[in-house]
Amino acid sequence: MSFTVEERGNANSPNYRLFFKNAEGKYISPFHDIPIYADESQNIFHMVVEVPRWTNAKMEIATKDILNPIKQDVKKGKLRYVANVFPHKGYIWNYGAIPQTWEDPAHKDGDTDCCGDNDPIDVCEIGSRVCTRGEVIKVKVLGILAMIDEGETDWKVIAINVEDPEAKDFNNISDVQRLKPGYLEATVDWFRRYKVPDGKPENRFAFNEEFKDKEFAIEVIKSTHNFWKALIGQQTKAGELNCKNTCVSSGDSPFCCSADEARAAVVDKWFYYERK
Repeated sequence: MSFTVEERGNANSPNYRLFFKNAEGKYISPFHDIPIYADESQNIFHMVVEVPRWTNAKMEIATKDILNPIKQDVKKGKLRYVANVFPHKGYIWNYGAIPQTWEDPAHKDGDTDCCGDNDPIDVCEIGSRVCTRGEVIKVKVLGILAMIDEGETDWKVIAINVEDPEAKDFNNISDVQRLKPGYLEATVDWFRRYKVPDGKPENRFAFNEEFKDKEFAIEVIKSTHNFWKALIGQQTKAGELNCKNTCVSSGDSPFCCSADEARAAVVDKWFYYERK
């Protein structure tokens, strides 16, 4: 299963978009149409890379836009960039999301005592290669961190690309502690302080800032997948989320996006008229 991307607009501008296509050339939603699993029997998940390691632009799947392209987040009319908070430079992992997951804002998590943040579940990929924006990779889950961001549950999955040369050595969160000492502590520090330069308070964490293991992480991912299934099945309210998709919903669903509708959302338009 392979995917490609098409850029629209200009990088580092509010009009920049990165749209996705599947192997058949059909425009798709990275939120809804890319399967959660690359190999369900082995618990290998797909990850959509939003932010390559060492970069600063806060790119994310646009959950409220048709076909959910990747775009740069905007706050108060300004493009968002994460600050370089010493000793870190940009994002310290390849950062992205697992498709077909959703942290339900109406569900209060029993472990964090907070509701979900209304986004797909986030992933920090710790492999040796710097990925590219929009790349869809297969990851092995190692553990998870429970961050509380302005009163919302915001899980951070720790994973490694299965094609990474070191992937065979990493099978649980304890392997990260053993083979990459200091990386998990740096991860907590990064997430705690990255909003402080913008005038926000430090983020908090459940479980006394401890990472939970692989089994716990997989159960959390599966629960967010169930929330997504309820969302796409219209069993829960979508609110402002755009659930249009080209591969999942049946033709009688309001979420079914036709090929023509998808193409119209992506293709640049230009007009000709004769000046008199």
